[in-house]
Amino acid sequence: MPAKSQPQPQPQQNHLLAALSPEVQCRLFPHLELVPLPLRAVLYESRRPMRHVYFPTDSIVSLQYVMENGASTAISVVGNEGLLGITLFLGGESTPSRSLVQSAGYAYRLPRARVKEEFNRHGQLLMLMLRYTQALITQVSQTAVCNRHHSIDQQLCRWLLLSMDRLSHGHLTMTQEFIANMLGVRREGVTQAASKLQQLGVISYSRGLIKVLDRSKLETLSCECYAAVKKETELLLNYLPQRPVITNTDAIPTVTLKTP
Repeated sequence: MPAKSQPQPQPQQNHLLAALSPEVQCRLFPHLELVPLPLRAVLYESRRPMRHVYFPTDSIVSLQYVMENGASTAISVVGNEGLLGITLFLGGESTPSRSLVQSAGYAYRLPRARVKEEFNRHGQLLMLMLRYTQALITQVSQTAVCNRHHSIDQQLCRWLLLSMDRLSHGHLTMTQEFIANMLGVRREGVTQAASKLQQLGVISYSRGLIKVLDRSKLETLSCECYAAVKKETELLLNYLPQRPVITNTDAIPTVTLKTP
């Protein structure tokens, strides 16, 4: 029998779009375009013109700062809680960071002209976008502190938690090298950190497959940076659904970690 095709993602799978009133949705939804976001695809390149705003449905995009020597570090992650392209409605036409897909999926994109037109109505979209921008600024600031002051083990915990918060399907496929690039550390450091978490019973790690066994403990082992970001995000983005706590259960999110 032929495999069943997956249902097409809907705009309401993005929580910010779902929070809009029917009136605003009627103005915007006809102009939304569904686009696939393959792993490692670049949505925005540093200093290049931005033509669309993206609303992820089941994908995660990492905002990275790229140095002159090519080295990069993730400064934030964006998923179905928000959007990519805040500089378009803040007065800019480009961004200093690169937007790289870290978990493949889909997003709806909206032309910048439509975004600015709705934003300039000074209505609901403006308020939601400004609140989301504040939440994103908190994440960027806390990431900078975390990268400077906390261990690779804590950074990996924070990154796993942020990724799981933005996944609807509960799994993530990428190489150790890719995760190391996200954190701005050596690949060996990621391998050692994952091994420690396995020894503590927080995750299982076998043949490149990581399963989170105890989310509550993972949050405990993470530094205060994750809790600070989560608290501010839930305060500002009150449209987000409640996230389940995973503690020693078979129904667990899965992160696939492949060695290149």
